[in-house]
Amino acid sequence: MSFSDLPLVIEPADLAARLDAPELILVDLSSVARYAEGHIRGARFVAPQRTQLGKPPAPGLLPEKADLETLFSELGHRPDAVYVVYDDEGGGWAGRFIWLLDVIGHTRYHYLDGGRHAWIDAGLPLTQDVPAPGQTPVALTLHDAPIATREYIQHRLGAMDMVIWDARGADEYRGDKVLAARGGHIPGAVNFEWTAGMDPARNLRIRRDMSDILNNLGITPDKEVITHCQTHHRSGFTYLVAKALGYPSVKGYAGSWGEWGNHPDTPIER
Repeated sequence: MSFSDLPLVIEPADLAARLDAPELILVDLSSVARYAEGHIRGARFVAPQRTQLGKPPAPGLLPEKADLETLFSELGHRPDAVYVVYDDEGGGWAGRFIWLLDVIGHTRYHYLDGGRHAWIDAGLPLTQDVPAPGQTPVALTLHDAPIATREYIQHRLGAMDMVIWDARGADEYRGDKVLAARGGHIPGAVNFEWTAGMDPARNLRIRRDMSDILNNLGITPDKEVITHCQTHHRSGFTYLVAKALGYPSVKGYAGSWGEWGNHPDTPIER
């Protein structure tokens, strides 16, 4: 069965029917322990920290190109691959990985809504078998379009056709909880905390009313949407949501508050 007729966000039954598709690369971004306990057949584990640079003050920045090439080589990356990505937390790390796929210019991907929880709830099996890593070297080209840099945001601040979606908690947004040299938020940013976009009654699937919520917040598809949190992990989910809703211009600010809040020359609101 083909993936071409599926939306970006798919259900466990959609994946179960296509587990043997030759083009499938299935990626599990849950914890080491959860993956070892059991994962979807054929899933390759990616430790979430491998999706980030991991160096202070902005650990969420893009990994080095050579490290990305090693990672995607291990995954068996190829131009005709279709990725299906899932995690065990409602889509933060999976969304971050989808952002990485956009950065490398690979747009054939899907997110398993509800991830591991939804798969188990559907009564579908897990395995402890670990697929062998790929061996073929991969050369990647990195694309700027999905990336918002600090300089880009400062240049665009105040633009009417741009909106910044802050996925952090309200206490971080207000500056009551400070996780950098300075607390607060980027001027004009709109706060909607990432887990508020998940439905606990449906195994943390994306809420069905997210389109209405975002419209009411002014995070609309006619604007360029830039989303961030502290390290572009929580905003992996919000990036994914905007993409799933068909927003034409979405960027992730990988530096996030780790960079903005620790920089001496960035404007801040509280």
